[in-house]
Amino acid sequence: MADAPSIALVGDYSPDVPAHRAIPLALERARTVAQSAITWRWIATRDLADAPRDLAEFSAIWLVPASPYQNTEGALAAVRFARETRRPFLGTCGGFQHAAVEFARHVAGLPAATHAENDPSGTTLVISPLACPLGESGGEVHFSPDSLIRAAYGRESAHEVYRCSYGFNPAYRTALERAGLRFTAFDPNGDIRAAELPVAVHPFFIGTLFQPERAALHGATPPLVTAFVRAAALFPRPA
Repeated sequence: MADAPSIALVGDYSPDVPAHRAIPLALERARTVAQSAITWRWIATRDLADAPRDLAEFSAIWLVPASPYQNTEGALAAVRFARETRRPFLGTCGGFQHAAVEFARHVAGLPAATHAENDPSGTTLVISPLACPLGESGGEVHFSPDSLIRAAYGRESAHEVYRCSYGFNPAYRTALERAGLRFTAFDPNGDIRAAELPVAVHPFFIGTLFQPERAALHGATPPLVTAFVRAAALFPRPA
């Protein structure tokens, strides 16, 4: 598979993190369903000194859960690289949170945007503590019509698993929507659970607060991971 497209799993791997154990299983199952020869490799955030250089060989980027990252700026740079080069991007849990921060800083005109986990006294907390932390909990998620995530699942809703204490601050929803980000998944209370870029802007750019990869721990193939693998396989192989 030396010439196969490859996915960068950006994050600080730990066998103690359920999502990290689940991701290779999810990718293996998705690769089979998609009939793709795609490969993947873990890239620690501490090793991202120059994202365009360090990630150039990869066809897609998955910013994985378990923040705070050892190198927050490296994680944000990975998001920006994927967004600006139109590489397929998936961010789950902390990956979604940091994708929102990156978009706020570099697209929505909020240069001070930050994450409360890293800077609790920040003036522009795009990611803030959840009123009810979602530690090892599950719940129904409803998808917006005509969204990429709805198409990936092939249905209007799904039951998904969380492991997080932070979420998107709705005070900044209008600013990010005006800049082009779509919020496309919500819990039964209407709280934001996922976002994406329109396909006219980016072929595959999705972030979820939930962790769809964990379905693989129970022998299921996550539809969103399959859609991500298919998108990655279509990206022109980097030289």
